[in-house]
Amino acid sequence: MFGTSRLLANLSFLSLLSEKQNEQRLICSHVLCPQIGHGPTQQVCKQCLLNEYTPWSCYTTYPPSPRICRQSSGADQHRHYPLHWLYFVVHTLSSGLHETLALLTSQLRPDSNHKEEMGFLRDVFSEKSLSYLMKIHEKLRYYERQSPTPVLHSAMALAEDVMEELQAASVHSDERELLQLLSTPHLRAMLMVHDTVAQKNFDPVLPPLPDNIDEDFDEESVKIVRLVKNKEPLGATIRRDEHSGAVVVARIMRGGAADRSGLVHVGDELREVNGIAVLHKRPDEISQILAQSQGSITLKIIPATQEEDRLKDSKVFMRALFHYNPREDRAIPCQEAGLPFQRRQVLEVVSQDDPTWWQAKRVGDTNLRAGLIPSKQFQERRLSYRRATGTLPSPQNLRKPPCELMEACDCEGYLKGHYVAGLRRSFRLGRRERLGSPQEGKASVVAESPELLTYEEVTRYQHQPGERPRLVVLIGSLGARLHELKQKVVAENPQHFGVAVPHTTRPRKSHEKEGVEYHFVSKQAFEADLHHNKFLEHGEYKENLYGTSLDAIQSVMAKNKVCLVDVEPDALQQLRTSEFKPYVIFVKPAIQEKKTPPMSPTCEDTATPLDEEQQEMAASAAFIDQYYGHLVDSVLVKQDLQSAHSQLRVLLEKLSKDTHWVPVSWVR
Repeated sequence: MFGTSRLLANLSFLSLLSEKQNEQRLICSHVLCPQIGHGPTQQVCKQCLLNEYTPWSCYTTYPPSPRICRQSSGADQHRHYPLHWLYFVVHTLSSGLHETLALLTSQLRPDSNHKEEMGFLRDVFSEKSLSYLMKIHEKLRYYERQSPTPVLHSAMALAEDVMEELQAASVHSDERELLQLLSTPHLRAMLMVHDTVAQKNFDPVLPPLPDNIDEDFDEESVKIVRLVKNKEPLGATIRRDEHSGAVVVARIMRGGAADRSGLVHVGDELREVNGIAVLHKRPDEISQILAQSQGSITLKIIPATQEEDRLKDSKVFMRALFHYNPREDRAIPCQEAGLPFQRRQVLEVVSQDDPTWWQAKRVGDTNLRAGLIPSKQFQERRLSYRRATGTLPSPQNLRKPPCELMEACDCEGYLKGHYVAGLRRSFRLGRRERLGSPQEGKASVVAESPELLTYEEVTRYQHQPGERPRLVVLIGSLGARLHELKQKVVAENPQHFGVAVPHTTRPRKSHEKEGVEYHFVSKQAFEADLHHNKFLEHGEYKENLYGTSLDAIQSVMAKNKVCLVDVEPDALQQLRTSEFKPYVIFVKPAIQEKKTPPMSPTCEDTATPLDEEQQEMAASAAFIDQYYGHLVDSVLVKQDLQSAHSQLRVLLEKLSKDTHWVPVSWVR
């Protein structure tokens, strides 16, 4: 036990040095030190400037006996220690206790007679937990030395006493001002906080442990968790493990009470809820117990073998391309945890760990808790199954509302004395063919396999100065009369807005100019451009071809003007590129049911059925909304031309000022 006793002597010596750290008689400087063990040691005492050359023998006593300076005596005598021990002194005073222990470990020299004891001591002092404890001890001691001590623990009571004295005494101006200051809510709140901190009333009051804790559980494997959830759901789903039969946490909902606590994790085994054993209960019975628990709830859980990492905000935003109601979804694990949303609503997806069910929040919603939504992959599988079974309708398989084909009147380009280039009535054709286009086969494939509408990843976008303006696309149902809206907007500000000049193979009339009313081209040139997919849409009227080219749209945007185009909904996909960044406005007429007056006071008003024209307008609007509504940014209900123009002008003003959601592919 020689090594053990020697080490204990070392620790006692260091403790003595720590207690005497303010006494200068222990601090000596050594200018030279030979190898520890034998040989002379030169020592210089700063107090007495005494040089001693003393032959030192092997160190058989720990700590070594100090040398007393001959020129000092009594309480002022100077003690001289060997250099390596003085290094311990200086190191102890200038560094922490955990560093001193590390240094002691390095000074442990092997002893042939006590190898086992020395190995044990080295293992003890090399243990990380001991080093951490020493660091914590030093931090606490440092805090105790640095933390200011409150002069008074009841400053609020003193302030109230002073206020009573001031109210009872004759009030002067200074006293009135002091009374007013002490009565202010902010000062009173500050004094209350001061007293709380001074009295250390901020420590949480932990609930007592239940008396009926099972003894068969390992003490370190059981965790008692108490959550305060008020009237909100717990924010976790449970399931029964197929192999062990245990009730485990299946999912933690982001933003819920369980997630905010950070104490419950996926895979934790649930044993008790508010003292009720749940091992032999069904998951629906456990869910009912959790739902009925108000205020605080106490859980006894066995932590999972490997807890999942805390999730970070993914900041992935998705625009929903379909409506979803979890109450109607029989596949969702928990309908109460589902998140309902509408088409075109933007969702923030906070977790995609589950390949079947994502966790998301509605952007702009005040509810911070996330809910379950079907993942993109899962929703596509469901839609594919519906398509295979024939229960998923497709716009290509339905009959579209009739479209009228007519050429523009010559006077349509004039409004209030101003002529607007290229402002013609839209030409529409029931059939939309690409003459000689190599994309015919591809288009037919797309028609047979339309896109599965699930989610579209989006990001915030705001138009920057100097950037090309976005393309404004108008689509409308029967009766929308989009050309009137375009006329009014462009004529009001032709320097800021413009329209694409269409192409035609019709002969130019005497009063028409090239590039003003139309771009007049030959039929061969028109068909060549069709072959190269240069036309957004085209049609034929009285054996003449008409079409709107992409080059015509780009020429308007190149002039830093907002280009307004009205197209068939089928053409929207071709425009949805980063080059155009289209802002799509769906214009539909307002259709109101006419009510007939009652025949007698006891009868109620009855709605008159819509006439055939109104029914066609309503069917056209419903068709576009159902199959193309996911591509729409704004919906404009047209009561009359003036109100529709006012609404459109507001939308166009916000387009360049506000932030909008666009597909991420447009800004990358």
